[in-house]
Amino acid sequence: MATLVPTEGDQKEAAAEVIAPPPQPETGEETSAVEESLPAVSGDVTIQARVAPVDPIVPAEPPFEPPPPPDRTRFRPPEPTDAPPGVPQDVSSYLTYLPGIYHNNHFLGRFLLIFESILGPLDRTVENMHHYFDPFVTPPEAVDWLGTWVGLALDERWPEDRRRELISEAVNLYQWRGTKRGLSEFLRLYTGVEPEIIEPTLRDVANARSRAFRFTVRITIPAGSRRVSRSLIETIIDAEKPAFAACTLELIEG
Repeated sequence: MATLVPTEGDQKEAAAEVIAPPPQPETGEETSAVEESLPAVSGDVTIQARVAPVDPIVPAEPPFEPPPPPDRTRFRPPEPTDAPPGVPQDVSSYLTYLPGIYHNNHFLGRFLLIFESILGPLDRTVENMHHYFDPFVTPPEAVDWLGTWVGLALDERWPEDRRRELISEAVNLYQWRGTKRGLSEFLRLYTGVEPEIIEPTLRDVANARSRAFRFTVRITIPAGSRRVSRSLIETIIDAEKPAFAACTLELIEG
C-alpha cells in the first residue's frame, strides 16, 4: 500500500482552513433560528427587565483659584480736612518764631502745622480763660461750679439767668447779710420784683411784746410773670434773716 506524502501546497491549504473562522449566518437567518429555539407561549406575557443601579453623578469641584493679589497702587495721602479755627491751612504761623533763614521753608511750614493744629485750640482756651470766670459769659455747665467760688450752693430750681445774676452780686450780698437790705436784694434776684418788708413799729412792740422780733415779707407777683416757688422763697428768708427773728410770708398775685 502506497503512502501519500502531503506536498507543501496541501499543507498551506490545510492551515488556511484551520485558521479561517466559520462563516457567520445572515441577520435574518440568525433571528429565525433563535425564534425556532424559543418555546411557544400562549396568552399575555409580561417581560420584566432588570436595570443595573447607576451611581449618582457628583459634580466635579471647581478648580482652585488663588485670591487676587493685593492692590499695589501707589500710596495716596489722606484728603485735606478743614483746619481748626484760627489755624492756617498752608503754612504754620510758628515759622515766625524761628530764625529768618527758615521763614521761606515750605516743607517746614507744613510740618509745623501738625503741632499747631493740636496746640492752637489749647492756646486759645488759655487766652480766653478769663471768660469762664464771668458769670454772664461762662458756659451753662460751669455756672454751678463758678458759684462754689463765692461760697454759693445754687439751687437747681433757680432759672439759669437768675443764678448768673446771683453769682455776680454774691460779694455785695455778703456785706448786707442779715439786714433788711440784704434780704430784699436776695429776694429781688430770685422773684424779679421788689419785695415789701414790713417791720413792727415801737408802738406795735409796746402793745404786743411778741411782735418785737417778727417781720412780714409781702411779694406781689405780676400777672403773666413766671411762677415762683413758695418753699424756695421761705428757704431764702431762713438763710438771710437773723437767727432770732421770725418771718411771715405773704404772696399776692397781681
